[in-house]
Amino acid sequence: MSDVLKQADAAVYRATIPAGEPWLMQIKAGQTLRILDLEGNQAVDTLFYNAQNPRERYDVQRTLRRQNRVYLSVGSVLYSNLGQPMLTLVHDTCGRHDTLGGACAQESNTVRYALDKRYMHSCRDNYLRACVNDGRLGKRDIGANINFFMNVPVTTDGGLTFEDGISAPGKYVDLHAEMDVIVLISNCPQLNNPCNAYRPTPAQVLVWD
Repeated sequence: MSDVLKQADAAVYRATIPAGEPWLMQIKAGQTLRILDLEGNQAVDTLFYNAQNPRERYDVQRTLRRQNRVYLSVGSVLYSNLGQPMLTLVHDTCGRHDTLGGACAQESNTVRYALDKRYMHSCRDNYLRACVNDGRLGKRDIGANINFFMNVPVTTDGGLTFEDGISAPGKYVDLHAEMDVIVLISNCPQLNNPCNAYRPTPAQVLVWD
């Protein structure tokens, strides 16, 4: 049996996040979280918080500055706004993950696409839905996120483009928790850019000790 199958069999938790829906859960220090792209090229917008103090959360600036590169892959350490390591990316079958594109919202749907796209469902809406149900997080806690499996190349003049995804069915990323963390995911509902072939699909999350 492959190591991948052994790890999946050892999972103490597994769930499928439907296309376009949110998910929130607490992961203990020492546990590993796998995010699995079930059908390929689905953007999984993700935020992390210290479960003991949710005001401490993933910080994209510190993370990129300390690793001295734009994209995340094996060996990347995700740092908090207090400079503490939160998670380490220990396995990655996709190759790189976006840290710059941000989460879609009413405002970005309007700016990037058209005025009539303003009221389409968005990742920011998903985050807020999950926060209301959980009670520990609120609107002020939504910051810059990671877009696992999303392809956002940086152009030679410093701009960003949203391109076809570089993932495929069954690609995954494993994150080892360095502290107790709250994981907040929006399985992106975006219908207007090619990152998910204009068709959101389910993703899966697994946790093991």
